[in-house]
Amino acid sequence: MTERTQITRLREYGSTDRAALDRLLADVRVGHFGLADDAGRPVVIPTAVAPDGDRVLAHGSTGSRWMRQLAAGAETCLAVTALDGLAVARTAFESSLHYRSAVLFGRCTALAGEDKAAALDVITEALLPGRTAEIRPANRRELQATLVLALPITEWSLKAFDGWTEDGDDDLAGPAWAGVVPMVTGYGSPRPAPDLRTGIEVPPSVTRLVRRDPGQAR
Repeated sequence: MTERTQITRLREYGSTDRAALDRLLADVRVGHFGLADDAGRPVVIPTAVAPDGDRVLAHGSTGSRWMRQLAAGAETCLAVTALDGLAVARTAFESSLHYRSAVLFGRCTALAGEDKAAALDVITEALLPGRTAEIRPANRRELQATLVLALPITEWSLKAFDGWTEDGDDDLAGPAWAGVVPMVTGYGSPRPAPDLRTGIEVPPSVTRLVRRDPGQAR
């Protein structure tokens, strides 16, 4: 716990459980990096992220200004959020969300060599498990055009709510419904690319992803 990871509002929802943070990082696919640009203006960039042990990985083009800035060691924070449902109260004021959110602070390092190639595989597998076995490895040109960043999981803040709303006594006696509406997400039927050659079947990685029970992410 540090000064900037100290939760000041609704502290009872805060958590220092690293396993809970790992579950959140495994469930989310997009994170938002915050940093100051060259002119000192705030910038927030959404991008795909993937956990890898004690670090979080992100990748992008070597031509990306914000990626190069992070690769150079600029201080940053990474925010990730999972929306798990709606907590519907008898009033709009007491209604809320079921959510898990975390902010990680630190400085990224740029990966190179075998570590870089392996990290790209980790990112691919996080998005589509089993895909790396179905496609060719990245070639030299692709590796040279890609920056891979690693943010260490050392300073972070985690907050979550999955409880019931707290309506007042007067509202409890009223006619309005209250409860929780879980949010379930999943993938639809895959659509083949218009230039896909005839006879190429949907690969197992995609088939498993589509068939997977969305509730498993909970």
